Amino acid sequence: MAGVSTKEIKNRIRSMESTKQITKAMEMVAASKLRRAQAQVLNSRPYFEILSGTIADITATNQELSSPYLISRETGKVLCIVIGGDRGLAGGYNSNVLKAAETQLSGEDAVVLPIGKKVVEYFRSHGVETFTESYADAADISIGDCFSISKQVCRAYLSGTFRSVCVAYTNFESMLSQSPRIMQLLPLTGDRAGTGHASAGIEYDPSSEDVFAAIIPEYLGGVLYGALCESRASEQAARRTAMDNATQNAEEMISDLNLTYNRARQAAITQEITEIVAGS
Repeated sequence: MAGVSTKEIKNRIRSMESTKQITKAMEMVAASKLRRAQAQVLNSRPYFEILSGTIADITATNQELSSPYLISRETGKVLCIVIGGDRGLAGGYNSNVLKAAETQLSGEDAVVLPIGKKVVEYFRSHGVETFTESYADAADISIGDCFSISKQVCRAYLSGTFRSVCVAYTNFESMLSQSPRIMQLLPLTGDRAGTGHASAGIEYDPSSEDVFAAIIPEYLGGVLYGALCESRASEQAARRTAMDNATQNAEEMISDLNLTYNRARQAAITQEITEIVAGS
Protein backbone atom coordinates (compact mmCIF):
# COMPACT_ATOMS: atom_id res chain seq x y z
CA MET A 1 0.00 0.00 0.00
CA ALA A 2 2.80 2.31 -0.96
CA GLY A 3 1.80 5.95 -1.26
CA VAL A 4 -1.32 5.58 0.91
CA SER A 5 -1.61 8.06 3.76
CA THR A 6 -2.17 7.04 7.36
CA LYS A 7 -5.54 8.81 7.25
CA GLU A 8 -6.70 6.66 4.33
CA ILE A 9 -5.51 3.51 6.08
CA LYS A 10 -7.38 4.53 9.24
CA ASN A 11 -10.56 5.09 7.21
CA ARG A 12 -10.22 1.62 5.69
CA ILE A 13 -9.79 0.10 9.16
CA ARG A 14 -12.98 1.81 10.38
CA SER A 15 -14.84 0.64 7.27
CA MET A 16 -13.63 -2.93 7.73
CA GLU A 17 -14.63 -2.90 11.40
CA SER A 18 -18.15 -1.81 10.41
CA THR A 19 -18.32 -4.63 7.87
CA LYS A 20 -17.14 -7.08 10.52
CA GLN A 21 -19.96 -6.00 12.84
CA ILE A 22 -22.50 -6.58 10.06
CA THR A 23 -21.21 -10.05 9.17
CA LYS A 24 -21.08 -11.03 12.85
CA ALA A 25 -24.68 -9.89 13.34
CA MET A 26 -25.79 -11.83 10.23
CA GLU A 27 -23.99 -14.92 11.54
CA MET A 28 -25.87 -14.70 14.84
CA VAL A 29 -29.23 -14.21 13.09
CA ALA A 30 -28.54 -17.22 10.84
CA ALA A 31 -27.64 -19.35 13.88
CA SER A 32 -30.93 -18.41 15.54
CA LYS A 33 -32.97 -19.20 12.42
CA LEU A 34 -31.08 -22.46 11.98
CA ARG A 35 -32.21 -23.71 15.39
CA ARG A 36 -35.85 -23.04 14.45
CA ALA A 37 -35.40 -24.69 11.04
CA GLN A 38 -33.88 -27.81 12.63
CA ALA A 39 -36.84 -28.03 15.00
CA GLN A 40 -39.21 -27.86 12.00
CA VAL A 41 -37.35 -30.72 10.32
CA LEU A 42 -37.71 -32.93 13.40
CA ASN A 43 -41.38 -32.03 13.89
CA SER A 44 -42.31 -32.78 10.27
CA ARG A 45 -40.82 -36.29 10.16
CA PRO A 46 -43.46 -38.28 12.14
CA TYR A 47 -46.29 -37.16 9.84
CA PHE A 48 -44.29 -38.00 6.74
CA GLU A 49 -43.23 -41.40 8.11
CA ILE A 50 -46.85 -42.41 8.86
CA LEU A 51 -48.00 -41.46 5.35
CA SER A 52 -45.01 -43.17 3.77
CA GLY A 53 -45.67 -46.31 5.78
CA THR A 54 -49.34 -46.33 4.76
CA ILE A 55 -48.46 -46.04 1.06
CA ALA A 56 -45.89 -48.82 1.35
CA ASP A 57 -48.41 -51.02 3.16
CA ILE A 58 -51.17 -50.49 0.59
CA THR A 59 -48.96 -51.28 -2.37
CA ALA A 60 -47.31 -54.24 -0.63
CA THR A 61 -50.65 -55.85 0.29
CA ASN A 62 -52.28 -55.10 -3.07
CA GLN A 63 -50.00 -56.40 -5.79
CA GLU A 64 -52.70 -55.77 -8.41
CA LEU A 65 -53.27 -52.18 -7.29
CA SER A 66 -53.87 -49.96 -10.32
CA SER A 67 -53.23 -46.25 -10.02
CA PRO A 68 -52.07 -43.53 -12.44
CA TYR A 69 -49.59 -42.51 -9.74
CA LEU A 70 -47.74 -45.82 -10.27
CA ILE A 71 -47.66 -45.88 -14.07
CA SER A 72 -44.62 -44.64 -16.02
CA ARG A 73 -45.41 -42.60 -19.12
CA GLU A 74 -43.55 -41.97 -22.34
CA THR A 75 -45.18 -38.66 -23.24
CA GLY A 76 -45.61 -35.37 -21.42
CA LYS A 77 -43.35 -32.78 -19.87
CA VAL A 78 -41.11 -33.09 -16.84
CA LEU A 79 -41.99 -30.88 -13.87
CA CYS A 80 -39.28 -30.01 -11.37
CA ILE A 81 -40.09 -28.19 -8.14
CA VAL A 82 -36.92 -26.26 -7.30
CA ILE A 83 -36.48 -24.97 -3.74
CA GLY A 84 -33.96 -22.19 -3.14
CA GLY A 85 -33.61 -19.01 -1.13
CA ASP A 86 -34.86 -15.44 -1.28
CA ARG A 87 -31.48 -13.83 -0.62
CA GLY A 88 -27.82 -14.36 -1.33
CA LEU A 89 -24.81 -14.28 1.00
CA ALA A 90 -25.21 -17.99 1.67
CA GLY A 91 -22.16 -19.42 -0.04
CA GLY A 92 -23.03 -21.87 -2.81
CA TYR A 93 -26.49 -22.71 -1.43
CA ASN A 94 -28.52 -21.32 -4.33
CA SER A 95 -26.04 -22.01 -7.13
CA ASN A 96 -25.57 -25.66 -6.12
CA VAL A 97 -29.26 -26.57 -6.15
CA LEU A 98 -29.80 -24.67 -9.41
CA LYS A 99 -26.89 -26.52 -11.01
CA ALA A 100 -28.33 -29.87 -9.83
CA ALA A 101 -31.75 -28.97 -11.26
CA GLU A 102 -30.23 -27.92 -14.59
CA THR A 103 -28.32 -31.19 -14.84
CA GLN A 104 -31.48 -33.19 -14.07
CA LEU A 105 -33.54 -31.33 -16.68
CA SER A 106 -30.88 -31.25 -19.39
CA GLY A 107 -32.35 -32.40 -22.70
CA GLU A 108 -35.88 -32.67 -21.27
CA ASP A 109 -39.05 -30.79 -22.21
CA ALA A 110 -39.11 -29.28 -18.76
CA VAL A 111 -41.27 -26.99 -16.66
CA VAL A 112 -40.20 -25.69 -13.26
CA LEU A 113 -42.11 -24.64 -10.19
CA PRO A 114 -39.71 -22.23 -8.47
CA ILE A 115 -39.79 -21.64 -4.72
CA GLY A 116 -37.56 -18.75 -3.64
CA LYS A 117 -36.86 -15.38 -5.24
CA LYS A 118 -33.38 -16.39 -6.39
CA VAL A 119 -34.82 -19.44 -8.16
CA VAL A 120 -37.56 -17.39 -9.83
CA GLU A 121 -35.02 -14.81 -11.04
CA TYR A 122 -32.68 -17.48 -12.37
CA PHE A 123 -35.20 -19.42 -14.46
CA ARG A 124 -36.92 -16.23 -15.63
CA SER A 125 -33.59 -14.89 -16.92
CA HIS A 126 -32.93 -18.21 -18.69
CA GLY A 127 -36.36 -18.28 -20.33
CA VAL A 128 -37.47 -21.55 -18.74
CA GLU A 129 -41.22 -22.22 -18.63
CA THR A 130 -42.69 -22.05 -15.13
CA PHE A 131 -45.74 -23.86 -13.78
CA THR A 132 -46.52 -20.97 -11.42
CA GLU A 133 -44.58 -18.20 -9.69
CA SER A 134 -47.10 -17.80 -6.88
CA TYR A 135 -44.68 -19.26 -4.34
CA ALA A 136 -41.69 -17.01 -4.98
CA ASP A 137 -41.19 -16.07 -1.31
CA ALA A 138 -39.63 -19.17 0.22
CA ALA A 139 -39.63 -17.62 3.70
CA ASP A 140 -43.42 -17.26 3.62
CA ILE A 141 -44.26 -20.80 2.44
CA SER A 142 -46.34 -22.66 5.03
CA ILE A 143 -47.32 -26.31 5.30
CA GLY A 144 -50.71 -25.30 3.91
CA ASP A 145 -48.99 -23.89 0.83
CA CYS A 146 -47.14 -27.20 0.39
CA PHE A 147 -50.44 -29.08 0.35
CA SER A 148 -51.86 -26.53 -2.11
CA ILE A 149 -48.85 -27.04 -4.41
CA SER A 150 -49.24 -30.81 -4.11
CA LYS A 151 -52.90 -30.72 -5.12
CA GLN A 152 -52.17 -28.51 -8.14
CA VAL A 153 -49.34 -30.79 -9.22
CA CYS A 154 -51.43 -33.94 -8.79
CA ARG A 155 -54.26 -32.49 -10.87
CA ALA A 156 -51.83 -31.59 -13.66
CA TYR A 157 -50.19 -35.02 -13.46
CA LEU A 158 -53.51 -36.88 -13.63
CA SER A 159 -54.56 -34.77 -16.63
CA GLY A 160 -51.48 -36.00 -18.50
CA THR A 161 -49.67 -32.64 -18.60
CA PHE A 162 -46.60 -34.14 -16.94
CA ARG A 163 -45.07 -37.59 -17.27
CA SER A 164 -42.93 -37.18 -14.18
CA VAL A 165 -42.50 -34.82 -11.23
CA CYS A 166 -39.39 -34.29 -9.12
CA VAL A 167 -38.20 -31.89 -6.44
CA ALA A 168 -34.74 -30.31 -6.22
CA TYR A 169 -33.78 -29.21 -2.73
CA THR A 170 -30.78 -29.02 -0.40
CA ASN A 171 -30.40 -31.75 2.20
CA PHE A 172 -29.15 -30.66 5.62
CA GLU A 173 -26.45 -33.07 6.74
CA SER A 174 -24.57 -31.01 9.30
CA MET A 175 -23.52 -27.46 10.10
CA LEU A 176 -20.66 -27.77 7.63
CA SER A 177 -22.23 -30.03 5.02
CA GLN A 178 -25.32 -29.46 2.86
CA SER A 179 -25.82 -31.21 -0.45
CA PRO A 180 -28.32 -30.70 -3.30
CA ARG A 181 -30.72 -33.59 -3.86
CA ILE A 182 -33.13 -34.60 -6.61
CA MET A 183 -36.10 -36.70 -5.48
CA GLN A 184 -38.61 -38.18 -7.90
CA LEU A 185 -42.16 -37.67 -6.65
CA LEU A 186 -44.29 -39.07 -9.48
CA PRO A 187 -44.67 -41.72 -10.65
CA LEU A 188 -44.01 -43.49 -7.36
CA THR A 189 -41.10 -45.89 -7.65
CA GLY A 190 -38.88 -48.04 -5.46
CA ASP A 191 -39.52 -48.22 -1.72
CA ARG A 192 -41.95 -45.33 -1.91
CA ALA A 193 -44.14 -47.48 -4.15
CA GLY A 194 -44.17 -50.24 -1.59
CA THR A 195 -41.31 -52.68 -1.85
CA GLY A 196 -41.40 -52.84 1.94
CA HIS A 197 -43.08 -55.44 4.16
CA ALA A 198 -46.82 -55.78 4.26
CA SER A 199 -48.71 -55.19 7.49
CA ALA A 200 -51.22 -57.94 8.11
CA GLY A 201 -54.74 -57.32 9.35
CA ILE A 202 -55.23 -53.74 8.12
CA GLU A 203 -58.47 -52.99 6.33
CA TYR A 204 -59.13 -49.79 4.38
CA ASP A 205 -62.54 -48.20 4.00
CA PRO A 206 -63.99 -47.68 1.44
CA SER A 207 -61.12 -49.46 -0.35
CA SER A 208 -57.34 -49.46 -0.48
CA GLU A 209 -57.49 -47.91 -3.99
CA ASP A 210 -59.61 -45.00 -2.75
CA VAL A 211 -57.40 -44.47 0.29
CA PHE A 212 -54.31 -44.60 -1.93
CA ALA A 213 -55.72 -42.00 -4.35
CA ALA A 214 -56.71 -39.71 -1.47
CA ILE A 215 -53.45 -40.02 0.44
CA ILE A 216 -51.03 -39.31 -2.43
CA PRO A 217 -51.61 -35.51 -2.48
CA GLU A 218 -51.21 -35.46 1.32
CA TYR A 219 -48.07 -37.56 1.06
CA LEU A 220 -46.52 -35.30 -1.60
CA GLY A 221 -47.45 -32.24 0.45
CA GLY A 222 -45.61 -33.77 3.40
CA VAL A 223 -42.58 -34.56 1.22
CA LEU A 224 -42.51 -30.97 -0.08
CA TYR A 225 -42.78 -29.55 3.42
CA GLY A 226 -39.95 -31.82 4.58
CA ALA A 227 -37.80 -30.75 1.61
CA LEU A 228 -38.62 -27.10 2.36
CA CYS A 229 -37.57 -27.51 6.01
CA GLU A 230 -34.34 -29.24 4.96
CA SER A 231 -33.62 -26.42 2.51
CA ARG A 232 -34.31 -23.72 5.09
CA ALA A 233 -31.96 -25.37 7.57
CA SER A 234 -29.33 -25.76 4.84
CA GLU A 235 -29.65 -22.12 3.81
CA GLN A 236 -29.16 -20.82 7.35
CA ALA A 237 -26.23 -23.19 7.95
CA ALA A 238 -24.61 -22.07 4.68
CA ARG A 239 -25.20 -18.40 5.53
CA ARG A 240 -23.82 -18.85 9.04
CA THR A 241 -20.68 -20.48 7.64
CA ALA A 242 -20.29 -17.81 4.95
CA MET A 243 -20.69 -14.98 7.47
CA ASP A 244 -18.28 -16.65 9.89
CA ASN A 245 -15.69 -16.87 7.10
CA ALA A 246 -16.36 -13.24 6.18
CA THR A 247 -15.89 -12.18 9.79
CA GLN A 248 -12.58 -14.05 10.01
CA ASN A 249 -11.43 -12.49 6.73
CA ALA A 250 -12.36 -9.04 8.02
CA GLU A 251 -10.35 -9.65 11.20
CA GLU A 252 -7.31 -10.67 9.15
CA MET A 253 -7.63 -7.61 6.93
CA ILE A 254 -7.97 -5.34 9.97
CA SER A 255 -4.84 -6.92 11.46
CA ASP A 256 -2.93 -6.36 8.20
CA LEU A 257 -4.19 -2.79 7.92
CA ASN A 258 -3.18 -2.05 11.51
CA LEU A 259 0.29 -3.37 10.77
CA THR A 260 0.47 -1.23 7.61
CA TYR A 261 -0.80 1.79 9.56
CA ASN A 262 1.84 1.37 12.27
CA ARG A 263 4.56 1.01 9.66
CA ALA A 264 3.39 4.09 7.78
CA ARG A 265 3.14 6.07 11.02
CA GLN A 266 6.61 4.96 12.07
CA ALA A 267 7.99 5.87 8.63
CA ALA A 268 6.42 9.33 8.90
CA ILE A 269 7.92 9.86 12.36
CA THR A 270 11.33 8.68 11.15
CA GLN A 271 11.10 11.04 8.18
CA GLU A 272 10.30 13.98 10.45
CA ILE A 273 13.20 13.17 12.76
CA THR A 274 15.54 12.86 9.76
CA GLU A 275 14.41 16.24 8.44
CA ILE A 276 14.85 17.88 11.83
CA VAL A 277 18.33 16.40 12.25
CA ALA A 278 19.30 17.44 8.71
CA GLY A 279 17.97 20.94 9.29
CA SER A 280 19.96 21.37 12.47
